[in-house]
Amino acid sequence: MPDPTRQAADLLYGCTRLLVFTGAGISTESGIPDFRGPDGLWTKVDPDDFTIERYLSSSEVRKRSWIRWAASPLRRARPNPAHRAVTELADMGHLEGCVTQNIDGLHQAAGLPEELTVEVHGNVWSVRYLVCQAGWPTGEVFDRVEAGEEDPHCPDCGGMIKLTVVSFGQAMPEEAMSRAYGMASRADGVLAVGTTLSVWPAADIPLTAARRGVPFVIVNMGATDFDRTAHLKVERPAGEVLPELVDLIRAGLQD
Repeated sequence: MPDPTRQAADLLYGCTRLLVFTGAGISTESGIPDFRGPDGLWTKVDPDDFTIERYLSSSEVRKRSWIRWAASPLRRARPNPAHRAVTELADMGHLEGCVTQNIDGLHQAAGLPEELTVEVHGNVWSVRYLVCQAGWPTGEVFDRVEAGEEDPHCPDCGGMIKLTVVSFGQAMPEEAMSRAYGMASRADGVLAVGTTLSVWPAADIPLTAARRGVPFVIVNMGATDFDRTAHLKVERPAGEVLPELVDLIRAGLQD
């Protein structure tokens, strides 16, 4: 039986403007739980606590949110081989960009340049004030929470503050979405990693490129909404597949 990773390399070898689209599954090997899996976040908390309406209207929801984020494994997570492989694709000149649904900042921690990274759901490492629109690094707010401040507000204007992470019901960041669709319009191949491609409108970004008929490869453990649309599905852990895929592409370039 043909090796699926080698088949993926054959499909993507000629791509020099590859769009990589990543979801929670690329970061599970860094110790960050996914959302919809058997042990995912939604089995432990009420998803409605993650709506913008509840966050704005309930101090108790905000308190739980800050405590949860301050104790999150996101704070200890480090890039894994899959994140580093995406950076290698960029170093090899094969990447148009990486659009991620993840909020963990691990692509940047793995050395992927900011100009090649788009976080369509925001980032846990930055905080914005909802009144004066000022902001600063999340670590400073976590320090306040750990010192006993349950519902921190802006020290300047007294307004409510929030992570830049996009909540349910909150508008997607316009600049990030514009950059992401620009990458999709220029891409000559799509590699979707660790995502079920079921969260909209983010899932439309890789599909925008795939609809043009460019090579479309999915690497994911479990079914996705577009298994039948992709040219190839590789059902193995991203941390195993992506380094092998990069090595095969590099070897093909050297032959």
